Amino acid sequence: MIAVLPAASVQYELSFPNAVHHEAQVRVTFTGVTQPVLEVVMSSSSPGRYAIHEFAKNVYNFKAMDGDGRALEVSRPNISGWNVKLGKGSSGTVTVEYTVFGDRTDGTYAGIDETHAHLNMPAVLVWAHGFEHARVKLEFHVPAGSQWTPATQLLPNADGTWSAPGLEWLMDSPIELSAQTVREWRVGGETFRMALHHQGTDAEADAYAEMCKKVVLEEGAIFGGFPKYDDGTYTFLLDYLPYDSGDGMEHRDSTVITGPVVLKNSASRAISAVSHEFFHCWNVKRIRPKSLEPFDFEHADMSGELWFAEGFTNYYGVLALERAGLMPFEEFTRDMGSAVNAVTTHPGREIFSAVEMSEHAPFVDAATSIDPTNTQNTFISYYTYGQALAFGIDLAIRARFPGKSLDDWMRAMWREHGDIEEPYTMTDLQQSLAETVGDKAFAEELFTKHIIGKEPLAYARLIEPAGLSLQLAHPGKSWLGVQRLDASAKGVQLGSAALRGSPVYQAGLEKGDEIVACDGKDVKSVDQLEACLGRQSLGDKVKLKAMTRGGEKEVELTLWQDPRVEVVTDEHLGKEVTAKVKEFREAWLATKVTGASGSAN
Repeated sequence: MIAVLPAASVQYELSFPNAVHHEAQVRVTFTGVTQPVLEVVMSSSSPGRYAIHEFAKNVYNFKAMDGDGRALEVSRPNISGWNVKLGKGSSGTVTVEYTVFGDRTDGTYAGIDETHAHLNMPAVLVWAHGFEHARVKLEFHVPAGSQWTPATQLLPNADGTWSAPGLEWLMDSPIELSAQTVREWRVGGETFRMALHHQGTDAEADAYAEMCKKVVLEEGAIFGGFPKYDDGTYTFLLDYLPYDSGDGMEHRDSTVITGPVVLKNSASRAISAVSHEFFHCWNVKRIRPKSLEPFDFEHADMSGELWFAEGFTNYYGVLALERAGLMPFEEFTRDMGSAVNAVTTHPGREIFSAVEMSEHAPFVDAATSIDPTNTQNTFISYYTYGQALAFGIDLAIRARFPGKSLDDWMRAMWREHGDIEEPYTMTDLQQSLAETVGDKAFAEELFTKHIIGKEPLAYARLIEPAGLSLQLAHPGKSWLGVQRLDASAKGVQLGSAALRGSPVYQAGLEKGDEIVACDGKDVKSVDQLEACLGRQSLGDKVKLKAMTRGGEKEVELTLWQDPRVEVVTDEHLGKEVTAKVKEFREAWLATKVTGASGSAN
């Protein structure tokens, strides 16, 4: 007789008997094991993150048994794996049990305590090679009397359990178990749910739900509708508690947003993360770069397209707030000006392009290291770089191709690549832009010079039609070339790296050096140093005495104009806002929502 093994499946049971000490107990049963050794894995990376996090560091009390409860031999092939050796005559069932610790409530890790279990699946659940496509079932046992209820994009079952069709879906499906406040509304045939865990009032929750709804409507208008969410529902998993870490993480049909937020005081700031993360349900979760497909849970994930996936999302997150009336125009322009300043004045632009900055994500995306890096001289966040690109490209398209905008390019990408079965490449992005504006040369120049190349866009010219100007942020003020000065026992310490090419850089001073005298006078405080520099004119030479690693050093440096820039409005400059500027702004910044209605309940 030939033994017939049951179909492969995975069942998880999670309980929280020691939640007060941030522990969860996990029991996983693998059915249909056919190999002599089951390779059990804890993920090293997580969807939406690009760096290695080694979640196995928080797993302990690991043991394995067969279908009859007999202990099985377990060995460790690497830091993130356990090999379970099956005995003779195995029924094909292996159960593993372990404890997992989690005390960081954010989008990457797990936060477990008496108030909730906030679970990012890669930080909590092991899986097994060979079971990546097996059906998955999950059961949660909440503490007695806790009133915890689940909020997740996992698929509900009639018996109160939850399902996922495979590993990718499972790992991309965070869950919040708590006594949360829930608000729901429907738009365009889809249901939207706000699951809010906070310490505020129901009235504050109601008001915030209305803000979330405005974001949903405004971003849906950009694409002309919403994705077809897999269970017909999109969920905002919002955890706003004093001990939370600030974070936002996108998922296919949900987002996790956390932070020490008090809605009574901070709703207008907190909504920016909602706007950014919701845009991701199109851009990066469905309009997806080929470089991230399939996602690798065991290694770092590198992509050269994050300037588009993350950076353009950064732009639209802010733009949607402006269009929805949730952000003042002056705040919008300051935000855009900050991105432009970073791209045009940061020395890193001369080192890496937007594509290369994107490829550095595994080194900087919540990654940790002991050794210092030189990112202050070499790296501009792909969020910031991409936002500045999107801002400039949007204005360039509007000025050069009347009736067209960046919205049209995003809609084209949605039509052409709005399914993970059709991921895009850099070539696809350039071709889509060329077809959108009907000008191949425009798209080729943009990519060659400004995206693959390192040349900044001509922002001063591009922003003029919108009644905006690019000007020095601190005209007439001198600049040493260091981002932070700290008081020290001996004088004033350079608290951050000397920026490449700046006065202190050229003078041979570096982070940690202490300036003890300026023009022959002792310096005891930051105010004294700034007063000394303020007595000089731009272009003057100043003599400084500093204590360095090599001993006392006297240097001479030339005072430069502070190169930082900002974007300002015609109103701020006292200029007349012309009818042409008003028309341009209306087309760009006015709400795109028409005929939508409905209230959260």
